[in-house]
Amino acid sequence: MAGIPCPDTVSPKLKRIAMLAKQAPEMAFTSLSHHIDIDWLREAYRRTRKDGAAGVDGQTAAEYAVNLEPNLQALLERAKSGAYRAPPVRRVHIPKGTGSETRPIGIPTFEDKLLQRAIAMVLEAVYEQDFFDCSYGFRPGRSAHQALSVLQHELTVMAGGWILEIDIRKFFDTLDHTHLQQMVRRRVRDGVVLQLIGKWLNAGVMEDGATSYPEAGSPQGGVVSPILANVYLHEVLDAWFEREVKPRLNGRAFLIRYADDAAIVFSCEADARRVMGVLPKRFGRYGLTLHPEKTRLIEFRRPDRRPRNGGPNARPGTFDLLGFTHYWGLSRKGKWVVVRRTASGRFSRALKRVMEWCQHNRHLEVKQQWQILKQKLHGHFDYYGIIGNFDALARFRTEVMRTWRKWLHRRSQRARMSWERMNVLLKRYPLPPARIAHPYSAVVT
Repeated sequence: MAGIPCPDTVSPKLKRIAMLAKQAPEMAFTSLSHHIDIDWLREAYRRTRKDGAAGVDGQTAAEYAVNLEPNLQALLERAKSGAYRAPPVRRVHIPKGTGSETRPIGIPTFEDKLLQRAIAMVLEAVYEQDFFDCSYGFRPGRSAHQALSVLQHELTVMAGGWILEIDIRKFFDTLDHTHLQQMVRRRVRDGVVLQLIGKWLNAGVMEDGATSYPEAGSPQGGVVSPILANVYLHEVLDAWFEREVKPRLNGRAFLIRYADDAAIVFSCEADARRVMGVLPKRFGRYGLTLHPEKTRLIEFRRPDRRPRNGGPNARPGTFDLLGFTHYWGLSRKGKWVVVRRTASGRFSRALKRVMEWCQHNRHLEVKQQWQILKQKLHGHFDYYGIIGNFDALARFRTEVMRTWRKWLHRRSQRARMSWERMNVLLKRYPLPPARIAHPYSAVVT
């Protein structure tokens, strides 16, 4: 059954839910779970990634697919009857930056991912009608590059301004369950859906064989986590800014948010300072804390609009968002434009991952190493390959090449890898050249 195409009975249901949500923005849905049937779970299975690591039960996607139809039927019955028990997620730690700090991520079981996908499909159909255009993270038809393009365009139109960088301290770990459930109930009052969300929020985390039950935070690594995070920050930040803050400002302002990364641009410094002053209290009402050092105000006016007295305010400002450092530069025609380059922290982090991979896999066949390094470079260029960032891309490729040679050189004392030998090897196994993957500005369709 897994390989046999079936009629698309899900799309009309999703469109129906979305239409009702758009027509009645204040309505709470009391009956959504009846849409979730075996075809819905098949579509959720199709949309679920199959290459992820196994959860606490050790079951892979391939193993689940062996008896796919019986598994889906049993899952449907347990979900609808309330018998489904959300297993704890398996926690692992990944490096967060260039230092020793790590970021915990959770790995749910494959079946849990599948059911979360089914519920996320329902929630997405409802909330996509509510979310504002300023939100770009984990939404259909939207991307980080669209957020960056809108930011660049608006900054150019405004000739810059004052940037309020917003950094929420450990957002996904501190998201308040009570507030979240109250927010969801305003639009969704279906008992099955609410019960499943509650089970995921309280499923627990397994690490080193021990299970803990955090009182706050979203389902770590869960498929449903991004939509729940968007629901939370939609109320905490987006709706508050659009409905309450903007009408009270003296100048122009706009918000860009991608998941928990956000920045607000103001044309008026006084507006920026007023909002910055009330922001900690606003977030504190919902159990969130802003990082006192990373939440900051940056003057980002176009250089020809700044004072020319040589004071501190005359220096060009820069800020980071979504992995890029933004700064003012001159185009070939001599006009001031917003330029983006790979943020130094992201550059170092990506290079560190390559270095660790080369070190741990230096004894693999050279051809196999080459194939994987090509994939890593293509992935880097796919995200960071924007206009104005070519030099950083070329530098990253050069550093990857040097790192590869370094660890090939250390494979054995007999087979040293001089640069002469490395150049011969690179002719046979060339690394992909730096490339611009996004030659034009992305637009929201």
